[in-house]
Amino acid sequence: MINWQQIETVMLDMDGTLLDLHFDNYFWLHYLPKRVADIHQQDEEQTRQHLVARFEQERGTLNWYCLDYWTEQLQVDIPALKREIQHMIAIRPHVMAFLQQLQQSSKHVMLVTNAHRNSLNIKMDNTGLGDLFDELVVSHDFRHPKEQREFWHQLKISHPFNPATTLLIDDTFSVLQSAQNYGIKHLLTLLQPDSKLSKREHTEFPGILHFDEIMPITDIKL
Repeated sequence: MINWQQIETVMLDMDGTLLDLHFDNYFWLHYLPKRVADIHQQDEEQTRQHLVARFEQERGTLNWYCLDYWTEQLQVDIPALKREIQHMIAIRPHVMAFLQQLQQSSKHVMLVTNAHRNSLNIKMDNTGLGDLFDELVVSHDFRHPKEQREFWHQLKISHPFNPATTLLIDDTFSVLQSAQNYGIKHLLTLLQPDSKLSKREHTEFPGILHFDEIMPITDIKL
């Protein structure tokens, strides 16, 4: 599926790609509504419906991913609430072996995420994945999410890469589409970002279930 000889830069998403998206889905759709309702003494189901509607309004924008924004909007400490269930953060199968092979190769390996830096820090602290990347890139630093062309433009200025020899692996269609429109040539998605949800049968981009499908990685550093 991947001709590793054609790849110089590997960009990897975090949530739903390297990490099981179940943590995030559970936090935003179940745990957060419950805790907000508890803290503000509200009805839990009404709170959940209200939050789901609010999340949908911000989908695809930087606010959607911004913990500072939701902390202010909801008047709760979102990072602290995430830490309450941080034991649920889980690395997807074969991710460690995949990243270790990448580190042994000549590829430039980047984590490129829309996640807020506080969320990134919580997850790196819990998984230890941070040391397996050459760079950790957070879209908030560019004030544009990966869904927008300006993100890729700013990324290329700050972290030069050749779109023709870059592989992006991401679980979100709109991100992959944006990257494709920018000119990134090699694109892969995940067929089951959330381990508790059904496998996606049809994706607009080539998909894998687990990373062992695109191993071994050739071009080992001497």
